[in-house]
Amino acid sequence: MTALEGLEQELIASDIEAYLARHQQKELLRFVTVGSVDDGKSTLIGRLLHDAHGVYEDQLMAVRRASKQEGAEIDFSLFTDGLRAEREQGITIDVAYRYVATEKRKLIIADTPGHVQYTRNMATGASTADLAIILIDARLGVLQQSRRHAFIASLLGIGQLLVCVNKMDLVAFDQTVFEQIRAEFTGFTDQLSFTNVTFIPVSALAGDNVVTRSERAPWYAGPTLLEHLETVPLPGVSATDPLRFPVQLVLRPNLDYRAFAGQIALGSVRPGDQVMVLPSRQQSRVVAIDTHEGALEEASAPQSVALRLEDEIDISRGDMLVAPTRAPRVGRRFDATLVWMSERPLDLERSYFLKHTTQIVRADVERVEHAVDLETLKPVPAAHLALNDIGRVTIACHRPIYFDAYTHSRKTGAFVLIDALTNNTVAAGMIAEGASAADATGQAGKTALPRSLVGSGERRDRLEQQGAVVWLTGLPAAGKSRLAYALERRLFDLGKVALVVDPEDERGHRGGPRGSSPPHAPELARRLADAGLIAIFAFASPLATDREAIRSHVGSERFFEIHVATPVEVCRARDGRGAYDDVHGPLVYEPPSEPLATVVVGHDDPDAVATELAEQVLGRSV
Repeated sequence: MTALEGLEQELIASDIEAYLARHQQKELLRFVTVGSVDDGKSTLIGRLLHDAHGVYEDQLMAVRRASKQEGAEIDFSLFTDGLRAEREQGITIDVAYRYVATEKRKLIIADTPGHVQYTRNMATGASTADLAIILIDARLGVLQQSRRHAFIASLLGIGQLLVCVNKMDLVAFDQTVFEQIRAEFTGFTDQLSFTNVTFIPVSALAGDNVVTRSERAPWYAGPTLLEHLETVPLPGVSATDPLRFPVQLVLRPNLDYRAFAGQIALGSVRPGDQVMVLPSRQQSRVVAIDTHEGALEEASAPQSVALRLEDEIDISRGDMLVAPTRAPRVGRRFDATLVWMSERPLDLERSYFLKHTTQIVRADVERVEHAVDLETLKPVPAAHLALNDIGRVTIACHRPIYFDAYTHSRKTGAFVLIDALTNNTVAAGMIAEGASAADATGQAGKTALPRSLVGSGERRDRLEQQGAVVWLTGLPAAGKSRLAYALERRLFDLGKVALVVDPEDERGHRGGPRGSSPPHAPELARRLADAGLIAIFAFASPLATDREAIRSHVGSERFFEIHVATPVEVCRARDGRGAYDDVHGPLVYEPPSEPLATVVVGHDDPDAVATELAEQVLGRSV
């Protein structure tokens, strides 16, 4: 027993309050373990808990019983792999949090899964960590998964990285193997944003260099894992950090007291400090800093306090008190890195809730710049993000927020996206450095227009079809209307939702005897396709430029041009509206150069033509 352990035992026996006070004053270190599958993360944490006396007796007995059923004396991974599926498969699926107090520090441990399909779980566990432990199997060396986890840890703003080269006992604690892994992995981590990277040779199963120093690695003179955790520098409050105080609650117990409660996200504050309120930009002075234990002369991040101000200012939840001379960025549009956590992919046409500090605003993901290939760690073009994807996006909020880059402040630079209908968290985001192009042009303060809360993907799932526009073009009296209604019937019989737009039914625009398109046709076509319908337009639309304009407005992937190429002699004989009379001047019609299909509608065959046409349209649109 060490002198410190003896002191703690004495305090517990003689003065429990002094022991609790001493325990309360210990520094807190949050760290996360990451690595490839079967590298031994759970075993390492189990060994650390066991050897550092961080396991209760009943837990130890339960693990011993479970281990003996598997033919082992003790399986240290069972201290963290608590889910039944984890034990059956021998892998970590969800994040397991464990707590232990050593002689010098309190530790909060997040054991995260290594599978790429659980990237969202790994990101969740690493989001609040001060240090990341990456395990590398000494037999396998540096794998692509090791690089992936280091990249994500760096992306999430973790400054300290500890690389445990595990299973050294299986390579006879060969120093050459350790040095080769250190040299190779250092070459990769030098490209990332870690402030410090430390390497330790360990055997999690045997306990070498975990809590006790290994006699099998005399060439290693560095700290053990526990010694490193107890001595690694913790991120502290810098005297140069500007104040960021998001208001969580307005305290008004009586007419004589009014304070603003919340957690200091960045910087520090003292009575007498000048502060500015966002978004009103009014300024006042701090009169007092109140806590449950009494008033403070100074408070700093991450303390939770209540601030009283000198002036009566309208302040509510979601507002932020900041340093007047070093205010955060204020805007509604910014670039960010997004970790997508929902099984429903990102829908650019949907509106989400964005929770940032203590405020919630509506927000739209305007575009996806790129996704990150988690195998090569290189950006790749992407139109959306799916479960566990990481990508760079541009976000537009419906009203301004007050933020810093994530690299400057993990509190005011982070946010989550929430599904507006289910209230599920679908993504975690980190705001990028620098203003976006839209902010630079002065658009940040404008209010975004409301958008539909129903996305195209949801409409597609509900209707079980993709919205499309079928544009039937041809000479007057070619049989476009007859074909349109026959096609509508055929699509309906096939379980699709279709709608005919015919100039004969247009109340505001008859289209003339030669069936020209009404001015609102492009917008009408786009809206019907956006609603998930198959819209069938029966317009002659004789000019190719007009049809191309409609194609451009709707989108070429949803626009199907059908040439009803009935011979002019047949059309002239059918005509009853005078389309071919000389009084209207020469007949001008520009046939399409590359239609989806070319058909001829006789007197008795629109149904047969519609059946064939429906197959072609559905083959391209569904």
